[in-house]
Amino acid sequence: MTDKKDPMSISKSESPTAEASPRTEHSTALRAGSVGVMGILFFVLSAQAPLTGIVGASPLAAALGNGPGAPGAYLVVGIVIVIFAVGFVAMSRKIQANGAFYAYVTAAFGRKIGAGAAWLALLAYSTVQAAMYGLYGAAFSGVLGTAGIAVPWWLLAMITMAGVQVLGSLNIELGARVLAVLVGLEVAILLMFGFTVLLRGGGPEGLSLAASFSPAAIGAGAPGVAIMFAVASMFGFESTAIYSAEAKDAHRTVARATYLSVGVIAVFFSFISWMLVSYYGPSHVIDAAGAALESGDSTSFVLTPMVELFGPWAGTVTGMLLVTSLLAGIIAFHNGINRYLHSLALRGSMPRGVARTNRHKAPAVAARIQTVVAFLLVAPFAVLSLDPVLTLFSWFSGLAVAALLVLYMLCSLAVVAYFRRERVPGQLWQTVVAPVLATVLLGWVLSLVISNFTALIGGSAETAVGLLLTVPIVFAAGVLVEVAVERRAARAEVSA
Repeated sequence: MTDKKDPMSISKSESPTAEASPRTEHSTALRAGSVGVMGILFFVLSAQAPLTGIVGASPLAAALGNGPGAPGAYLVVGIVIVIFAVGFVAMSRKIQANGAFYAYVTAAFGRKIGAGAAWLALLAYSTVQAAMYGLYGAAFSGVLGTAGIAVPWWLLAMITMAGVQVLGSLNIELGARVLAVLVGLEVAILLMFGFTVLLRGGGPEGLSLAASFSPAAIGAGAPGVAIMFAVASMFGFESTAIYSAEAKDAHRTVARATYLSVGVIAVFFSFISWMLVSYYGPSHVIDAAGAALESGDSTSFVLTPMVELFGPWAGTVTGMLLVTSLLAGIIAFHNGINRYLHSLALRGSMPRGVARTNRHKAPAVAARIQTVVAFLLVAPFAVLSLDPVLTLFSWFSGLAVAALLVLYMLCSLAVVAYFRRERVPGQLWQTVVAPVLATVLLGWVLSLVISNFTALIGGSAETAVGLLLTVPIVFAAGVLVEVAVERRAARAEVSA
């Protein structure tokens, strides 16, 4: 018989793991107090895959977007996400759950809408991870190819899935340490490039703040394209709340990690992209980015300056770090999805066995399910011999961005609804103004994504429509499954 108490009304002081019996806690509890602010920050930065974001997105944002104004787009999106984070953090202080969107939306709108939000989150995280497997396999295969070793991308992806599965079944501290090393290396080489250009006073046209950060520069060309890539660079920051059950002093850790991650990501991407603009010169950067895209190797937009500044070794090392950057992102999303599945199972929206943890107090059953889902998403592209970058990576990353923006808007509305019902005094900015403003701004960004979606995924209009329709279909499926679960529980209760 299920507990009728609304699990989303559980406060931090009475979390599900705290109320469980000793036997249940042993089998489903996560390792409390095992990760701090910096550990969570590395999980978030890994999800962003900084080197991947710079190498993959900067030539597209410059050539197809607003040219030298692309660095300003990162700051604009950073401001939007900070405004969204105000309400997000306010909810994290009231509700502890490692399935953040699910918990927050359920607290405001009930289990059915919450389940729809959870399925959207799983769609977003699973597809972006599958997209990373595609780009990872292609990049790794290319690196091995330069050494005369021919290995198909899909085989490398499958082998890596097995390794990630093993790592995901170990304790979270180990995962955080691995990610700290991988993220540290890629951030280090990008900062080395950035500060070298800065100390040299830029390129042929020097350093110009106005050329990249003035309103005229940000609004030039097609700013919507640059903003889309800026949104993609922020992907996964909300995973700070996913680790609340394992955080040290979750009340403070989640808030600090959220604001710190958004600030670091926005400033970092903006600074490095500004140094790229400065290296080429504001009046030449569009031509340089366009030439890189036309050559068929868009990575040359970043790798060429690296080689020219530091020598051939920098190009080789950066190529290898691109592979580890993607691996770090894959590990981060694997851990995030595990904890979402764990949260859903604890609250009865999935079989209870999915919440089972191993001797490391890691969600081992959820880890195996996540690995199977990743395999099922990637395998068709391998079987059909489709290009892993032009199809798997571009299609699923575009779908993930669209799904996540819908989740952000739904979460902002949930903040307003929840605090209006709870009547918390003296927090008008956190509980009403900021969430409403965030909803409007996120709606504007979503409209840009939809209007540019065909270009974003590099596919046909039919493919774009099919992918976009997946978002409402998956949301509806989550709602219907929750309805079925509640009806089954009600029948069992009557029978008992």
